Amino acid sequence: MHTEHTRSTTKTTAIQADPAGSGAAARRHIFSTKELVLGGMFAGVMAVISQLSIPMPTGVPITIQLFGVTLMSVVLGWRLGLLAMLTYILLGAAGLPVFSNLRGGLGVLTGVTGGYLWSYPLMVALCGIRPRTGNARLDTLLTIMLTLLGLAIVETIGGLQWAALAGDKTVSAVFAYSIVAFIPKDILLSILAVLIGIPMQKMLKKL
Repeated sequence: MHTEHTRSTTKTTAIQADPAGSGAAARRHIFSTKELVLGGMFAGVMAVISQLSIPMPTGVPITIQLFGVTLMSVVLGWRLGLLAMLTYILLGAAGLPVFSNLRGGLGVLTGVTGGYLWSYPLMVALCGIRPRTGNARLDTLLTIMLTLLGLAIVETIGGLQWAALAGDKTVSAVFAYSIVAFIPKDILLSILAVLIGIPMQKMLKKL
Protein backbone atom coordinates (compact mmCIF):
# COMPACT_ATOMS: atom_id res chain seq x y z
CA MET A 1 0.00 0.00 0.00
CA HIS A 2 2.75 2.38 0.96
CA THR A 3 4.61 1.63 -2.30
CA GLU A 4 1.49 2.19 -4.43
CA HIS A 5 0.79 5.45 -2.59
CA THR A 6 4.37 6.61 -3.22
CA ARG A 7 4.14 5.81 -6.95
CA SER A 8 0.79 7.62 -7.17
CA THR A 9 2.20 10.67 -5.42
CA THR A 10 5.27 10.70 -7.69
CA LYS A 11 3.10 10.44 -10.81
CA THR A 12 0.82 13.25 -9.60
CA THR A 13 3.83 15.47 -8.88
CA ALA A 14 5.25 14.77 -12.36
CA ILE A 15 1.97 15.69 -14.01
CA GLN A 16 1.75 18.93 -12.02
CA ALA A 17 5.34 19.81 -12.91
CA ASP A 18 4.76 19.21 -16.62
CA PRO A 19 1.03 19.66 -17.30
CA ALA A 20 1.55 20.06 -21.05
CA GLY A 21 3.18 16.64 -21.37
CA SER A 22 6.80 16.12 -22.32
CA GLY A 23 8.72 19.39 -22.21
CA ALA A 24 11.01 18.17 -24.99
CA ALA A 25 8.03 17.42 -27.22
CA ALA A 26 6.58 20.87 -26.59
CA ARG A 27 9.88 22.58 -27.40
CA ARG A 28 10.06 20.83 -30.77
CA HIS A 29 7.13 22.96 -31.94
CA ILE A 30 8.82 26.26 -31.06
CA PHE A 31 11.60 27.90 -33.06
CA SER A 32 14.75 28.51 -31.07
CA THR A 33 16.39 31.93 -30.96
CA LYS A 34 19.12 30.63 -33.27
CA GLU A 35 16.52 29.43 -35.78
CA LEU A 36 14.64 32.74 -35.69
CA VAL A 37 17.87 34.63 -36.29
CA LEU A 38 18.76 32.36 -39.22
CA GLY A 39 15.27 32.72 -40.66
CA GLY A 40 15.47 36.51 -40.44
CA MET A 41 18.91 36.51 -42.03
CA PHE A 42 17.73 34.45 -44.99
CA ALA A 43 14.66 36.65 -45.44
CA GLY A 44 17.13 39.52 -45.67
CA VAL A 45 19.28 37.57 -48.12
CA MET A 46 16.20 37.08 -50.32
CA ALA A 47 15.53 40.81 -50.25
CA VAL A 48 19.10 41.55 -51.38
CA ILE A 49 19.21 38.83 -54.03
CA SER A 50 15.89 40.03 -55.45
CA GLN A 51 17.48 43.35 -56.41
CA LEU A 52 19.96 41.60 -58.70
CA SER A 53 17.67 41.69 -61.70
CA ILE A 54 17.56 42.83 -65.30
CA PRO A 55 14.33 44.62 -66.31
CA MET A 56 12.78 43.23 -69.49
CA PRO A 57 10.26 44.73 -71.96
CA THR A 58 7.89 41.86 -71.12
CA GLY A 59 7.50 43.16 -67.55
CA VAL A 60 9.05 40.00 -66.07
CA PRO A 61 12.67 40.73 -65.09
CA ILE A 62 15.50 38.23 -65.28
CA THR A 63 16.53 37.51 -61.68
CA ILE A 64 18.49 35.02 -59.58
CA GLN A 65 15.76 34.80 -56.92
CA LEU A 66 15.38 31.05 -57.34
CA PHE A 67 18.99 30.63 -56.26
CA GLY A 68 18.01 32.31 -52.99
CA VAL A 69 14.81 30.26 -52.68
CA THR A 70 16.70 26.98 -53.11
CA LEU A 71 19.61 27.96 -50.87
CA MET A 72 17.20 29.03 -48.12
CA SER A 73 15.30 25.75 -48.38
CA VAL A 74 18.32 23.46 -48.36
CA VAL A 75 20.12 25.24 -45.52
CA LEU A 76 17.11 25.84 -43.26
CA GLY A 77 14.91 22.86 -44.12
CA TRP A 78 11.26 23.10 -45.11
CA ARG A 79 9.91 24.18 -41.70
CA LEU A 80 12.22 27.10 -40.96
CA GLY A 81 12.54 27.82 -44.67
CA LEU A 82 8.80 28.36 -44.91
CA LEU A 83 8.93 30.79 -42.00
CA ALA A 84 11.72 32.77 -43.66
CA MET A 85 10.00 32.79 -47.05
CA LEU A 86 6.62 33.82 -45.63
CA THR A 87 8.38 36.59 -43.70
CA TYR A 88 9.95 37.84 -46.92
CA ILE A 89 6.65 37.75 -48.82
CA LEU A 90 4.68 39.40 -45.99
CA LEU A 91 7.25 42.19 -45.72
CA GLY A 92 6.87 42.82 -49.44
CA ALA A 93 3.07 42.64 -49.27
CA ALA A 94 3.16 45.21 -46.46
CA GLY A 95 4.85 47.63 -48.84
CA LEU A 96 8.54 47.26 -48.05
CA PRO A 97 10.65 47.38 -51.26
CA VAL A 98 12.02 43.83 -50.97
CA PHE A 99 10.76 42.46 -54.29
CA SER A 100 12.75 42.83 -57.52
CA ASN A 101 13.60 46.36 -58.67
CA LEU A 102 12.79 47.70 -55.18
CA ARG A 103 9.08 47.04 -55.47
CA GLY A 104 6.63 46.25 -52.71
CA GLY A 105 2.89 46.06 -52.00
CA LEU A 106 0.05 43.67 -52.70
CA GLY A 107 -0.05 44.91 -56.28
CA VAL A 108 3.18 43.03 -57.00
CA LEU A 109 1.69 39.73 -55.79
CA THR A 110 -1.46 40.23 -57.84
CA GLY A 111 0.42 41.56 -60.87
CA VAL A 112 2.12 39.93 -63.82
CA THR A 113 5.03 38.51 -61.77
CA GLY A 114 2.98 37.70 -58.67
CA GLY A 115 2.48 34.03 -59.43
CA TYR A 116 6.21 33.40 -59.25
CA LEU A 117 6.40 35.05 -55.82
CA TRP A 118 3.47 33.47 -54.00
CA SER A 119 4.38 30.02 -55.32
CA TYR A 120 7.85 30.19 -53.72
CA PRO A 121 6.58 28.64 -50.43
CA LEU A 122 5.52 25.55 -52.40
CA MET A 123 9.04 25.19 -53.74
CA VAL A 124 10.48 25.70 -50.24
CA ALA A 125 8.24 22.94 -48.89
CA LEU A 126 9.60 20.53 -51.50
CA CYS A 127 13.30 21.29 -51.76
CA GLY A 128 13.52 21.84 -48.00
CA ILE A 129 12.86 18.13 -47.44
CA ARG A 130 16.04 16.40 -46.29
CA PRO A 131 16.26 12.82 -47.59
CA ARG A 132 18.05 10.45 -45.23
CA THR A 133 18.85 7.31 -47.21
CA GLY A 134 22.26 6.84 -45.65
CA ASN A 135 23.91 7.53 -49.00
CA ALA A 136 25.15 11.11 -49.39
CA ARG A 137 25.13 11.06 -53.19
CA LEU A 138 21.63 9.64 -53.33
CA ASP A 139 20.44 12.22 -50.80
CA THR A 140 21.88 15.00 -52.96
CA LEU A 141 20.27 13.56 -56.09
CA LEU A 142 16.88 13.31 -54.38
CA THR A 143 17.22 16.90 -53.15
CA ILE A 144 17.96 18.06 -56.69
CA MET A 145 14.93 16.15 -58.01
CA LEU A 146 12.65 17.68 -55.36
CA THR A 147 14.08 21.10 -56.16
CA LEU A 148 13.41 20.71 -59.88
CA LEU A 149 9.85 19.58 -59.10
CA GLY A 150 9.40 22.72 -57.00
CA LEU A 151 10.89 24.80 -59.81
CA ALA A 152 8.41 23.29 -62.28
CA ILE A 153 5.53 24.29 -59.97
CA VAL A 154 6.85 27.86 -59.68
CA GLU A 155 7.33 28.20 -63.44
CA THR A 156 3.85 26.79 -64.10
CA ILE A 157 1.97 28.99 -61.62
CA GLY A 158 4.03 32.05 -62.51
CA GLY A 159 3.58 31.49 -66.23
CA LEU A 160 -0.18 30.99 -65.94
CA GLN A 161 -0.65 34.21 -63.95
CA TRP A 162 1.59 36.08 -66.37
CA ALA A 163 -0.41 34.85 -69.36
CA ALA A 164 -3.73 35.62 -67.65
CA LEU A 165 -2.79 39.20 -66.77
CA ALA A 166 -0.55 40.21 -69.66
CA GLY A 167 -3.41 40.14 -72.15
CA ASP A 168 -1.13 40.16 -75.21
CA LYS A 169 0.39 36.69 -74.72
CA THR A 170 -1.05 33.19 -74.88
CA VAL A 171 -0.08 30.51 -72.38
CA SER A 172 1.98 28.72 -75.03
CA ALA A 173 3.79 31.96 -75.91
CA VAL A 174 4.61 32.62 -72.26
CA PHE A 175 6.04 29.14 -71.73
CA ALA A 176 7.97 29.26 -75.00
CA TYR A 177 9.58 32.51 -73.89
CA SER A 178 10.26 31.11 -70.39
CA ILE A 179 11.99 28.03 -71.80
CA VAL A 180 14.40 30.30 -73.64
CA ALA A 181 14.86 33.18 -71.17
CA PHE A 182 14.29 31.78 -67.68
CA ILE A 183 14.07 28.04 -67.21
CA PRO A 184 17.61 26.94 -68.26
CA LYS A 185 19.12 29.65 -66.05
CA ASP A 186 16.81 28.74 -63.14
CA ILE A 187 17.65 25.04 -63.42
CA LEU A 188 21.40 25.74 -63.27
CA LEU A 189 21.04 28.20 -60.39
CA SER A 190 18.83 25.82 -58.41
CA ILE A 191 21.23 22.90 -58.79
CA LEU A 192 24.16 25.16 -57.84
CA ALA A 193 22.25 26.30 -54.73
CA VAL A 194 21.69 22.66 -53.70
CA LEU A 195 25.39 21.86 -54.07
CA ILE A 196 26.34 24.94 -52.04
CA GLY A 197 23.53 24.62 -49.53
CA ILE A 198 24.14 21.03 -48.37
CA PRO A 199 27.66 21.74 -47.02
CA MET A 200 26.38 24.99 -45.46
CA GLN A 201 23.57 23.11 -43.72
CA LYS A 202 26.02 20.56 -42.32
CA MET A 203 28.33 23.33 -41.15
CA LEU A 204 25.53 25.14 -39.32
CA LYS A 205 24.43 21.88 -37.71
CA LYS A 206 27.87 21.53 -36.10
CA LEU A 207 27.78 25.04 -34.62
